[in-house]
Amino acid sequence: MDIKKLYYSIGEVSKLTGLKQYVLRYWETEFKQLNPKKNRSGNRTYRQSDIDTVLTIKSLLYDKKFTIVGARKQLNTGVEDMGDGEEGSASSGMSEKQKTVLVEIKEELQKILDIIAE
Repeated sequence: MDIKKLYYSIGEVSKLTGLKQYVLRYWETEFKQLNPKKNRSGNRTYRQSDIDTVLTIKSLLYDKKFTIVGARKQLNTGVEDMGDGEEGSASSGMSEKQKTVLVEIKEELQKILDIIAE
């Protein structure tokens, strides 16, 4: 029987997310979206929305290999799941010629990878 709580301690969030407590405290300084409230005794109290934010940040940093700056920008745009569409956001401000050159470079790099894999 899994009962959802209104508030979680930093220790509970650490166990739920698999992150160390110091990582959670550091991320609070780097991501304005992560701002757990503090109770009367000064302990952090995380809500479910805070945990969701932590998991989104974890996915961006660990799974999608974003830098902290890149993850911060991604969170600021409000788009959580980019999937394979990462190229679209990077190329949105480019001319058609620049996009064509990038596609050609990508194809050449893929050919090199194929040769190396043989």
